[in-house]
Amino acid sequence: MDQKITRVDESKILYEDDEHQVVWFGWEEQEGSDAFVQTNQCLVVNQDKGYFFDPGGTYVFHHVLENIMRVINPRQIRYLFATHQDPDVCSSIPYWMKTTDADLLISRLWLHFVSHFGMEDIDRVMAVPDNGGRITLDSGDYIALIPAHFLHSEGNFSLYDSRSGILFSGDIGAAIFPPNKRYMFVDDFDEHLQYMEGFHKRYMHSNQVCAKWVNLIRKLKVKMIVPQHGAIFPEDQVERFLGWFSELRCGGDYIDQIYRNERF
Repeated sequence: MDQKITRVDESKILYEDDEHQVVWFGWEEQEGSDAFVQTNQCLVVNQDKGYFFDPGGTYVFHHVLENIMRVINPRQIRYLFATHQDPDVCSSIPYWMKTTDADLLISRLWLHFVSHFGMEDIDRVMAVPDNGGRITLDSGDYIALIPAHFLHSEGNFSLYDSRSGILFSGDIGAAIFPPNKRYMFVDDFDEHLQYMEGFHKRYMHSNQVCAKWVNLIRKLKVKMIVPQHGAIFPEDQVERFLGWFSELRCGGDYIDQIYRNERF
């Protein structure tokens, strides 16, 4: 099936059972604009409580809030998760802290960094230790915060929902599409590579760090990978991506070329 469409739906259910739901929210940048990069936001609802991942930038706040309100009352959101500190991940956090009663979980390295986005209630920000952790849901399932340091942030985490088997990988697996080329799911990995390879080679740290992360992820039962930008990897593409990423030369592996301003 050809999934390459001009405009992707604004929301889509990625997983659903009687007490657990995972909803994807997206938005479209204006055609021809290089000012903003498309982002994916995801919400887990477990027994009427919400867990919201990488809320996004201030630019998308009202759009995403409108879509979330169709699923859950924002006051039912229990935790906000930020995989790292970038503005496209969490510059909207001050708005979400006012709209919800949620606590924000972010790496201990960025505990005070996020206050520069204009947050007033720093007491509701929880520092995640370098080795990560788990949030236990009312159903007994969990959301794991998996270390992903230096990919591409010093304090970085991937998020894993044990009930659905969905991995929310942040910038790992991100793709940047040219106008009119965007699609929601990867069905041809080789074709998709052109939209993510350059980003990963420059923004990720080194092959050693990539391989370390892949070893952690392969211990989980991952049925889908949802990056913060671009297309989603369905179950039949998960291992293909992990195999590619584990062997990727990137970042510091090309340090001499970078300093010489050479393409690699």
